[in-house]
Amino acid sequence: MRLKDFYLELSVLLNYFQSLSLLFARLVLAYGFYEPALTKWRNFETTAEWFGSLGIPFAPFMTLLTASVEIIGVLLLVLGLFTRIITVPLMIVMVVAVLTVHLSNGFSVANNGFEVPLYYFLFLSILASHGAGEFSLDRVIFGKGK
Repeated sequence: MRLKDFYLELSVLLNYFQSLSLLFARLVLAYGFYEPALTKWRNFETTAEWFGSLGIPFAPFMTLLTASVEIIGVLLLVLGLFTRIITVPLMIVMVVAVLTVHLSNGFSVANNGFEVPLYYFLFLSILASHGAGEFSLDRVIFGKGK
């Protein structure tokens, strides 16, 4: 079997796992946003003060907005509902996190760098461009390719 034939056969086989990988990506992201969202809600005033110390304007409002986007994002990602829509505000949250907290610490997660938020951003961009996959309410409500 030639390399090209092998590659094409392997591609056909792996395409069967696309929706499963999109489901796992959604669930991993939801899990990753869950605890930070709850922490912001449980410690709202402390988080707002911290946001203010980072130079984030309107810190109490931004805390409310961020915590809301994250907790709604958890729910929608788990369900695979409005996946392409919720990825955009979640990506914005990640960009703000990188710029205000992680960038000055470099790349490595060991130094609280931007490695993990970058991975989240990349996962979110995959969901934004490919949708939630077959195992989602998006598929049930909007049909194939949504």
